[in-house]
Amino acid sequence: MNKFMGYKIFKKEQYSSGDYSIVSYREKDLMDIMKWRNEQINILRQKRPLTEKAQKNYFKDAILSTFNQAEPPTMLFSFLKKRRCIGYGGFVYIDWEAGRAEVSFLLDTGRAKDAKKYSRDFEVFLTIMKQIAFIELKLNRLFTETYDTRPLHIAVLEQNGFAFEGRMREHVKINGKYADSLIHAILKENYV
Repeated sequence: MNKFMGYKIFKKEQYSSGDYSIVSYREKDLMDIMKWRNEQINILRQKRPLTEKAQKNYFKDAILSTFNQAEPPTMLFSFLKKRRCIGYGGFVYIDWEAGRAEVSFLLDTGRAKDAKKYSRDFEVFLTIMKQIAFIELKLNRLFTETYDTRPLHIAVLEQNGFAFEGRMREHVKINGKYADSLIHAILKENYV
């Protein structure tokens, strides 16, 4: 077992950039993350509000069990600024054989409403995640799926090397209206 609570495949407990850091998903952040997910449900694949019980069970059954795996299917992280959790995200649907993972990201609802903070926070998150993916984990491809109702999120992805790859038309229904899903990706060879 690691000397810290987190993914055993990492050599260190956190990855940092200035005041920001990423650590393995922490139990103490569960309720904040649940609150943010429920407040921002329209941008997520989540269909109904989370409960405290469901959130705790998810952490126990789906996250803790992956910390000791050599190739976890999902790797989630608490995203900190000055040691305070301001968001979370990570790699989901990891295919180790193909060397790819989908990037997920969710920011504290208050910060997400401030375009300047959102852009800065998401940019730093992506920078750290690309380092982890391409240098530490030796992945080849990171991709995202984003509803086209999120132009700022899409702009930050594109400004950070994620190329637009396709549009799934009327892929989801949000508040009774159809929305498209956009696919963006970056390859290790394009990582700078």
